[in-house]
Amino acid sequence: MQVTETLNEGLKRAYKLMLTAQELDDKVNEKLAEAQPEIEMKGFRKGKVPMALLKKQFGPRLMGEAMQETIDGAMNKHFEDSGDRPALQPEVKMTNEDWKEGDDVHVEMAYEKLPEIPEVDLASISLERMVVKADDAAVDEALASLAETAQDFKDRKKGSKAKDGDQVVFDFLGKVDGEPFEGGSAEDYPLVLGSGQFIPGFEEQLAGVKAGEEKDVTVTFPEEYQAEHLAGKEAVFSCTIKEVKEPVAAEIDDELAKKFGAEDLAALKGQIGERLEAEYAGAARAVLKRGLLDKLDEMVKFDLPPSLVEAEAKQIAHQLWHEEHPEVHDHNHDGIEPTEEHTKLAERRVRLGLLLAELGQKAEVQVTDAEMTQAIMNQARQYPGQERQFFEFVQQNQQMQQQLRAPIFEDKVVDYVCELAQVSEKEISKDELQKAVEEMENDD
Repeated sequence: MQVTETLNEGLKRAYKLMLTAQELDDKVNEKLAEAQPEIEMKGFRKGKVPMALLKKQFGPRLMGEAMQETIDGAMNKHFEDSGDRPALQPEVKMTNEDWKEGDDVHVEMAYEKLPEIPEVDLASISLERMVVKADDAAVDEALASLAETAQDFKDRKKGSKAKDGDQVVFDFLGKVDGEPFEGGSAEDYPLVLGSGQFIPGFEEQLAGVKAGEEKDVTVTFPEEYQAEHLAGKEAVFSCTIKEVKEPVAAEIDDELAKKFGAEDLAALKGQIGERLEAEYAGAARAVLKRGLLDKLDEMVKFDLPPSLVEAEAKQIAHQLWHEEHPEVHDHNHDGIEPTEEHTKLAERRVRLGLLLAELGQKAEVQVTDAEMTQAIMNQARQYPGQERQFFEFVQQNQQMQQQLRAPIFEDKVVDYVCELAQVSEKEISKDELQKAVEEMENDD
């Protein structure tokens, strides 16, 4: 196989490969010789079929296999000898399309190689890890929120009008075209006004009602209502109001703690403190990671494969467009051209991605099966009732597996770098941490 370089410009490489007719014929004969001992044919004993007959019958089929194997072998040898690592799958095409048996095979191969990544002195990197303790005020605030979720209702003073957030206990009977319909009636039904539990327009009409009052509520079922026979129909609900109750937060005591699975109030406070500090630590880690990536981006410069930058810029532009147009759920829209800003962000992502991949490879960072399983389980929770199908989908989809593996690998490399860097701790307030997170998000 003759290999001739035709392009060497930056990271771009191109080569012409020529497989002679004799090389191809030798490869076919080699494959036939390997198979001959096992071949049986009418009129011949096993393994005694003449090569000429075998070549006539099986030669054309083996020709394609031999051609592909030889070209693949030449490409693999080229990458092994040169040390090049292609950024994307190399473009390979046969240039003599009118090829016939007996002709040489001419092939062109083009690719962009991954750049050489410079060494980074990780020990020279200085980082600051923010530490936030869960103080009594934060714990009390979280407790108050829990008490609201465990709220109860008590009767309002006689004659009080119901308002948003109140619970109205009532009987109702709904009719369409004067006829009651299935599921359109109930007794002693507790409805919290403003909860959105009933169809649009219903709860608003109960605002201002009093206990003992009767009221007709007229609403129109949405066109996309799940019960087709009611969709788009106007209905009148005859309502008898029995009680109007106001919300009351639960008492913050041992009983409340037991509702949330804690032994007593002190234990609940301890659990809340631990949860808050875990949340703070997660936010602080995100800020630390961003600081690390910013420093690495400043420290390391190298040529980037244009194809990777272009693909990343297109993906960024597409993602941001969908964030600006949340009403569009499909991809049936005009092409979105990346801007200079998209390209600049893509260059940063590609550079950091290649650098972290290099650091992780040298440090032999691995994503374990257990970590992958956990990631798949976390993702599967977004599809309740279809978890098994999601697992099977991921198992059969290499691209999806890579999407789940990539962030785990990146986080493990970041942890590895932080172990070698100089990391100091600074205790700050919750508000200061929140400000740091907002500044980070605004810079994205």
